[in-house]
Amino acid sequence: MGNDNRESKGYGWAVAAGLNAALAAISAKFFFSQPVKYSFVILFNVTMWGCYTNSLRALSSLQATVINFATNFLSSGLAGFFLFGEALSPKWFAGASLIVLGVFVLTKSSKETQKED
Repeated sequence: MGNDNRESKGYGWAVAAGLNAALAAISAKFFFSQPVKYSFVILFNVTMWGCYTNSLRALSSLQATVINFATNFLSSGLAGFFLFGEALSPKWFAGASLIVLGVFVLTKSSKETQKED
């Protein structure tokens, strides 16, 4: 039971890392003042690395990296669409769907491998 809780926290840390990476990119576009822009980029990147490091304590490096990347990719794309009016093509949605499917396959296969051990 404790391992499941640790793994759940690891997934949370990996998602938080991806969101912070996306926030760094968003803040680079969103703010007009250069000092404010760079301050937020640095803040979100440092926070992202802290979250990513915490996720590595509970997950494999593959799991942590893939979940971080997927969260960053999806949240950056959706933020671009909603905040900046960027177009998202059907290919983007197809790719995003495949990424999400890949994350689910990876996490499910990882849990099955742990049960066998």
